[in-house]
Amino acid sequence: MAKVVFSSTTSAVEWNTRLVTGDAVTKIARLKAEDGGPMDIGGATLAAAAMRAGLIDEYVLATAPVLVGGGTPFFMALDNWVNLNLVETRTFTDGVILTRYETRR
Repeated sequence: MAKVVFSSTTSAVEWNTRLVTGDAVTKIARLKAEDGGPMDIGGATLAAAAMRAGLIDEYVLATAPVLVGGGTPFFMALDNWVNLNLVETRTFTDGVILTRYETRR
């Protein structure tokens, strides 16, 4: 799978990866329009920007049985609610629960 790294600090990437600097939301929208295939977004800051722009069609959440007392929130304050439809739920033997939702438009 081809990879795109959005960074303002990295200057080089490795095999099968493109580096993008600048406006990530514009680039994500362009990639989505060009390819139309599935795209995974990782990282709370990048995901929050894509959420605010309404670019996310599906959310896959893995909930681990551990409580964390800090870190960057993955769902920062949004301007509006994001309504979702549950598509799938899986429970793994280690207690992790995966839920998959489609964005209701």
